[in-house]
Amino acid sequence: MAVTASSEPSESEPEVRTTAGVLRGGREAGLAVFRGVPFAEPPVGALRFAAPRPVRGWDGVRPAVAYGPPPPQSGVLGVSRDTGGDDWLTVNVWTPAPDPEAGLPVMVWIPGGGYAMGDSSLPEYDAGHLAASGTVVVTLNYRLGIEGFAQIDGAPANRGLLDQVAALGWVRDNIRAFGGDPDRVTVFGESAGGGSVAALLAMPSAAGLFRRAVAQSVPGTFFSPELAADVAAAFAAELGVRPTVSGLSAVAPALLPAAGDAVLAKTVERRERWGRIAHRPIPFAPVVDGEVLPTTPWQALADGAARDVGLLVGHTRDEHRLFSLIDGVLGQVTREQTETALRMLAPGPDGARRYRQAFPAATDEELYELVNADWLFRMPSLHLAEAQIAGGGRAHLYELTWSAPGMDGALGACHGLDVPLVFGNLGSGGPAMLIGDPPFPAAEELSARIRGAWTAFAAHGDPGWPPYDTGQRLARLFDTPSTVAAYPEETSRLLWQDHTFPALPLLAR
Repeated sequence: MAVTASSEPSESEPEVRTTAGVLRGGREAGLAVFRGVPFAEPPVGALRFAAPRPVRGWDGVRPAVAYGPPPPQSGVLGVSRDTGGDDWLTVNVWTPAPDPEAGLPVMVWIPGGGYAMGDSSLPEYDAGHLAASGTVVVTLNYRLGIEGFAQIDGAPANRGLLDQVAALGWVRDNIRAFGGDPDRVTVFGESAGGGSVAALLAMPSAAGLFRRAVAQSVPGTFFSPELAADVAAAFAAELGVRPTVSGLSAVAPALLPAAGDAVLAKTVERRERWGRIAHRPIPFAPVVDGEVLPTTPWQALADGAARDVGLLVGHTRDEHRLFSLIDGVLGQVTREQTETALRMLAPGPDGARRYRQAFPAATDEELYELVNADWLFRMPSLHLAEAQIAGGGRAHLYELTWSAPGMDGALGACHGLDVPLVFGNLGSGGPAMLIGDPPFPAAEELSARIRGAWTAFAAHGDPGWPPYDTGQRLARLFDTPSTVAAYPEETSRLLWQDHTFPALPLLAR
């Protein structure tokens, strides 16, 4: 690949030499920024549905001032499916000092989006505020939906996770040139990004690529191979092809997300086969295939797989309220809907009764939100901390309890609220609607505190409060003011203490 540059490098156009060639970025607010840097070859043509391949080198100077195209993805939330190219596997780098001698801590962000959506170019992921603290920040794209996570005959499982490993390998090999310390890499992500972080902790191929991990709102959904194969068969049937590499390769990448969305819309019809993922519905998740992902993150951590990796993990208080809004049931949950949710999601054969007994004053809507939040995010996040401790490691736990003032405060401390607070982008991007316009001073203060905790953890492993243990169970409660106290969701913890979050099975064939 030959790339030419029209001018010599300057202070406003910093250059960095990577293993593949020279990059020319730009300057923004005192930071050097490089966008759209390929870490692997485009996964199309002969590389479709394959493990990522290292990017080929180039001659000359490659401009790195524009984000790479997003991977094909779901349109259920109005996201455009027009990717504008197939060079999906790229990273973006913000650095205070593109100097190989700088030795700064590194943070690598994995976007969320249900393993079906996600794009590092979104304004909420601009890393200028985080990097301004003296941290090199990398954001990345990875394959999504059918391209990245469907269980396809003839293809490796968890291709989206393998993309993330490839991006971390690129960081290991190149980040020193950007001023980062490859021995002080922290991977962090929220929602499906948090689930990806949890999976990386359990993956042999990711071992040694990062020293610390921040897992925000970890979903408890990991598929068994049998369930994943059945879901993939439904995707293929929607397209009229077989769930194989040859069958799906006959369909253009841009057309696959529509098939995923079509299956998503009909998951309730498969409740007897797919169980909980048909109730929620969740058609994509990492697959516990026994090779790429040998076991669930909770089992792997309890077995000591990540005992040498520092872990910061937590969730928001009102994890499900945003989804109630999206589903059109906020303020309108019926008793029947609550009973169905309790029956499908509560742990154990008498889980529904135990929930009602444990929360005697809760309304049906409150119970509906509690059991959905506990099953999908809150208890998986807590259990990840407990598994890390059981395996001989160290974990710091948090809960975001601050009620967002945006939208008249209707969503409380909802799912995704932590994203603008972590990145400090309180007035741009979709999640900014939760903060309010203009952002309240309390939000600015809380964001600064959270950013300080995340960057301190990345720098030296201490976010500013004691590690979690099974005695005191201390957690940071992020609010105004923030406190350190016993984990507040004790009632839910007791309800779920014997649940193991196994790979979700196929219920009927």
